Amino acid sequence: MPERPIRLFGDPVLKTVSSPVEQVDDRVRSLVTDLLDSVRVPGRAGVAAPQIGVDLRVFSYNVDGEVGYIINPVVVETSGEIELIDEGCLSVPGLWQKTPRYPFARVRGIDLDGNEIELSGTGLMAQALQHECDHLDGLVYLDRLEKDERRAAMRAVRESDWF
Repeated sequence: MPERPIRLFGDPVLKTVSSPVEQVDDRVRSLVTDLLDSVRVPGRAGVAAPQIGVDLRVFSYNVDGEVGYIINPVVVETSGEIELIDEGCLSVPGLWQKTPRYPFARVRGIDLDGNEIELSGTGLMAQALQHECDHLDGLVYLDRLEKDERRAAMRAVRESDWF
């Protein structure tokens, strides 16, 4: 299936805490396929289910040539001193802000066969893991910004041609 359209900031699904996947069925398999197709578009590091309008705890990633997915991810570890990293989001097109993120992150979840899997990394992978888990918790990166940075970002959103 081709990539799915990305929901934009302001869509209520992006502010909703996603429901856990209770059973891996054809619907979840199809969702994973759609997420993988959607993340393979050049320039994308991750796509969470809410970004394509689905209220389930699943995301795909595409970092340093490694493409994959995780179901029901939970952040089990972050470490290092929080850094301000340039971050953008497909749901907030055209904006990049200094976003506080840990330099290391580890998440745990399952695959389509119900096997426990773990993803971890530094750099862009750590950032993607935190960013995508935020989506599943009803947050966009703008919610993580410091007060003045957030105010400026929200002004830019209101002035954008897509909002």
